[in-house]
Amino acid sequence: MLNYNKTTRYHPIENEQSEISWDSIRLKKVVSKIGSGITPKGGASVYVEKGIPLFRSQNIHFRGLRMDDIAYIPETVHETMPNSKVKPQDVLLNITGASIGRCFYVPENFGEANVNQHVCIIRPTYQLYYKFLYYCLSSHLGQQQIFSSFTGASREGLNFREIGCFKIPFPSFELQKRIAKYLDKTCAAIDAAIELKRKQLDTLEALRKSIIHKAVTRGLDDGVELTDSGFLWMGRIPVSWKVEKLKYVTESIIDGTHFTPTYVDDGIPFLRVTDIHTEKINLNSVKYISHEEHKELIKRARPKFGDILLSKNGTIGLVKVVDWEWEFSIFVSLCLIRLQKKISPYFFSYYFDSDVVDQQLFESSKRTSVTNLHLVKIREMVMPVPSIAEQKKIVDYLDRKSTEIKKLKTNLFVQITTLEDYRKSLIHECVTGKRRITEADIT
Repeated sequence: MLNYNKTTRYHPIENEQSEISWDSIRLKKVVSKIGSGITPKGGASVYVEKGIPLFRSQNIHFRGLRMDDIAYIPETVHETMPNSKVKPQDVLLNITGASIGRCFYVPENFGEANVNQHVCIIRPTYQLYYKFLYYCLSSHLGQQQIFSSFTGASREGLNFREIGCFKIPFPSFELQKRIAKYLDKTCAAIDAAIELKRKQLDTLEALRKSIIHKAVTRGLDDGVELTDSGFLWMGRIPVSWKVEKLKYVTESIIDGTHFTPTYVDDGIPFLRVTDIHTEKINLNSVKYISHEEHKELIKRARPKFGDILLSKNGTIGLVKVVDWEWEFSIFVSLCLIRLQKKISPYFFSYYFDSDVVDQQLFESSKRTSVTNLHLVKIREMVMPVPSIAEQKKIVDYLDRKSTEIKKLKTNLFVQITTLEDYRKSLIHECVTGKRRITEADIT
């Protein structure tokens, strides 16, 4: 039996006239197990194609258990790890790394499974409904306790004593089930709305890609005479256009330094592939090098206004037009392309954002790895070349279309954020009693 003298009164509504008053209780008082697993002896070498699921941190998400990247261990290995066998209705909590705090429960009909050391098993007693516990831990109340315990960059993760000391609201078991049932239904509806808006985002992105593809390969005149480009993945192009290799439409194609320089607190910006993802370069997040080292590095590659930065290592194919005047140096992960005057840098940028380049890179990947795009390969890539006047018209058109689509996407992002925030606040209000859930709410 619980010692109710050790519980504290939990007042969910800050209203003196509220009739609700729940106990709050330390988690260790209402669970029979708090513990994690171990790395199977032999590590990943013991994984098999079929066997007992081994839950790792990447499998535990707030919306459910993801099985697409699940590891399997032989039953013989599973039997050597009895303390980390999971049971239906266990709540699994990530306790280390970037995903700390993510949690979900094991469904009632789930079979045998195990966990590694990054996942904690929390097994409720008959007094604590497992879904209510999940919602408590995933709420602002639970996450605040998780991250207040996980402090300091040197910390390895949450320990079991800290988890056991978490305080959770403790209404009656029947009320816990009622709240969980209401949240299951309501959150499912919110999640469905979010998923619909994400599909709309995907549709808009596909539309954007389609518009760009048509403009950079066919132009803007639907009645223009077409001819075979000579490349299956490019299709037919206007007869007045040419298809040329990049080495013939550029003045230079060179990458940055192959050596990691010495970083300093204040100096010349040193751009890497991770710095060109955003629309504007965020100088607060880039590395800096000394003026002396910069002078040495620009002997190899000195960027100037109108040049192209192309990612060639890791995430490949990203393009950034240098539309600023400040000095900077680049790392080997970036390629510096200086175009001839007959190529608009913005037309070039749109071309590299098209499916034509994606397909060209895919064709290359059939023969060699494209995790690193070599300079030789870049120089041999091809692009359609209309007149400079037509390029400018295409750029103006694509700028307008991209702006229109961006506004629609921004609106959807705002709606998704609003729904996500509402979902979080709803869970918090329900598990803390700020929102009263009656039988009528779940019928």
